[in-house]
Amino acid sequence: MSGNGLTYKDSGVDIDAGEALVERIGPAAKATRRPGADADLGGFGGLFDLKAAGFKDPILVSGTDGVGTKLKIAIDTGRYDGLGQDLVAMCVNDIVVQGAEPLFFLDYYATGKLDVASAAIVIEGIARACKDSGCALIGGETAEMPGLYGKGDFDLAGFTVGAVERDGILPRLDSMKPGDVVIGVPSSGVHSNGFSLVRKIAQQAGLTWESDAPFAPGKTLGEALLTPTRLYVKDALAAIRTGGVKGLAHITGGGITDNLPRCLPDGLDAEVDLACINALPVFQWLARTGGVAQTEMLRAFNCGIGMVAVTDEAHADAVAAAFGGGTRIGTLVAGFSDGASTASRDGAGEAKVRYKNALKL
Repeated sequence: MSGNGLTYKDSGVDIDAGEALVERIGPAAKATRRPGADADLGGFGGLFDLKAAGFKDPILVSGTDGVGTKLKIAIDTGRYDGLGQDLVAMCVNDIVVQGAEPLFFLDYYATGKLDVASAAIVIEGIARACKDSGCALIGGETAEMPGLYGKGDFDLAGFTVGAVERDGILPRLDSMKPGDVVIGVPSSGVHSNGFSLVRKIAQQAGLTWESDAPFAPGKTLGEALLTPTRLYVKDALAAIRTGGVKGLAHITGGGITDNLPRCLPDGLDAEVDLACINALPVFQWLARTGGVAQTEMLRAFNCGIGMVAVTDEAHADAVAAAFGGGTRIGTLVAGFSDGASTASRDGAGEAKVRYKNALKL
């Protein structure tokens, strides 16, 4: 306590630490500069000039997300390097599937007591991922809330805004037809979904985050599970430029089962051959160790496919190549009206996923 009474710092909030963080991350934010944004921090709001970015008749597309309980593993292990990419990816991957180019990003970092060094690692990672996705980090918020978060705990949220020309919005539902090709794009790992189940399986197996990863030789379990979420933006935009993409789906919580139908019209189902999916070793380990049924795996995890593209046969190879190696995993087929297929949503005529064969678990 100061001689003249209580200060904000006495209550647990250090304004100087917050200012030190802003000063430290300034160069990283400026490195994300792009047409339309100068990436200067410190204003009350972030500005973006759509005209300077080259848009003529733009529609804005926005998204927000977090990292989920993957944060708990990072906090427990002190490994923060990949969290920024996780946060950005979960947001920008969501808007690019609607055809949007991510333009700018803002982050929200909340903690009980600000540790400038660890917060800077996270936010510098956000800046790197923004740069890799072609969007500017134009602002954010750091909040110290003693009493709300435990020692060492923090939470993250991200917000992105992108734009797409009016005639480029995805999905193009009217153009989809039976026989169109479903292409699966590999994930880098678990990404940022299903970690409550991952943590439960590890606990029941008696493993710690410092245990050897059963599915990744030479790595600890924590290190392997913290593999960052893949950024799909540049590849997805390249695929869109082929002219053949009719729809894209980001495979997050709900898996292929719940996410693929979101880019399909009523009356068409996706028939997915699970034998064509390369289930990564981490998913094989999770399924075997946790005794997780295939249907549950397909809704809890991406199972090795982080994004799906729908295209016609003529463009299938070009779209797959744009993603650096997508795999044909199925086709669109006329939908059932009796609910007899494996459904991701209830109701006659609504799009669903029909699976055949089995995952290699």
